[in-house]
Amino acid sequence: MPIVVLLAVAMVVAIIARRLKLPYTVGLVLVGVAIALARIETGAALTHDFIYYVILPPLLFEAALALQWRDLRDDAVVLLTLATLGTLIAAIVVAFGAAFIMHWPLQIAFVFGALIAATDPVAVIALFKDNGVKGRLRTLLEAESLFNDAAAAVLFSVAVSLAMQSTALDAASISAGLLWSIGGGVLIGAGIGGGALIFASRSSEHLVEVALTVLAAYGAFLAAEQTHASGILATVVAGLMVGNLGVLSQRSEISVKAKAFAIEFWEFAAFLANSAVFPLMGLAIGATAFAPSIALALMAIIVLVLAARALSVYPLSLLFARTRQAVSLKFQHILWWGGLRGALASALALSLPETLLHRDEIIQTTFAVVAFSIIVQGLTMPLLMGKQGLTAR
Repeated sequence: MPIVVLLAVAMVVAIIARRLKLPYTVGLVLVGVAIALARIETGAALTHDFIYYVILPPLLFEAALALQWRDLRDDAVVLLTLATLGTLIAAIVVAFGAAFIMHWPLQIAFVFGALIAATDPVAVIALFKDNGVKGRLRTLLEAESLFNDAAAAVLFSVAVSLAMQSTALDAASISAGLLWSIGGGVLIGAGIGGGALIFASRSSEHLVEVALTVLAAYGAFLAAEQTHASGILATVVAGLMVGNLGVLSQRSEISVKAKAFAIEFWEFAAFLANSAVFPLMGLAIGATAFAPSIALALMAIIVLVLAARALSVYPLSLLFARTRQAVSLKFQHILWWGGLRGALASALALSLPETLLHRDEIIQTTFAVVAFSIIVQGLTMPLLMGKQGLTAR
């Protein structure tokens, strides 16, 4: 029942936000914060499992479904550089800064740096859709968000293992774990995505064909996570395969009716997922007791996260300035300020072991960054895009 009530509220917010031409997702977070501050009991709570196993698969799959090979191929080097090296740079910068500001041990600070390094596709993709952004900029931000989420999740698992020191880790074991997390995710996603396409091509019933894409989205994520590979990467790869070899391909054997229905179904699934997760994020933020004594430290962390994102965008984009893959300065501004943090960072923070040193402080700090990111950056992003001439409105 609480989720049903929140969804009803989300629909009202969506209508109002559309009329006011404001980001719908920001409105949902603000409503959630208001409900929490008013101490209205909803019975709903934001949990790692809900975000990770219910919300992320449809959001990741729907975003990947719309990305085409040719767009990824044209910017492959830029995307991989931003998603891998950029994520690592951001995590390291935040780790050293957080260790100094919050007085955390470096290994604990690196856990926070890893989880906050990912730009969240849940927030970014919803925002871009709200503002009618298409073309190369949308591809860059969406694809980079998807792939650096996978990179950050892998980095986070390593950071937690090192911080907990539960097992003896050496360079060889870490490398093997990274290799399987990435390679296993790709293989599982490709295998399940390909299998879904094969079965779908043998059915003439559009409902069955689309149901197989749902199995691909959740099946890839769950299978990868169960085998300690990257569920995020597996779902993204499955979505890319189903999209490019099935739904978006004129040569695929999937029925025309199923292709049209699949696109509409996944748009609705993503809308429903956003409508569920953003109010819950607002509730979690509003219910968090931010200690006044660390208010200045939290503000410093927010500035640090923004600076780390800048260091992962502008210098790396400069590497391609004299190539055909050059990223314009106005695109770089959007990539920087549009690097919102949201559901994934929250999920990773909530998944931290209870025995981890400074766990509560990390969660509190994460929610502070997420609140600023979604509300302040989210509300100002349409203004920035309009000033840069990058919005359809």
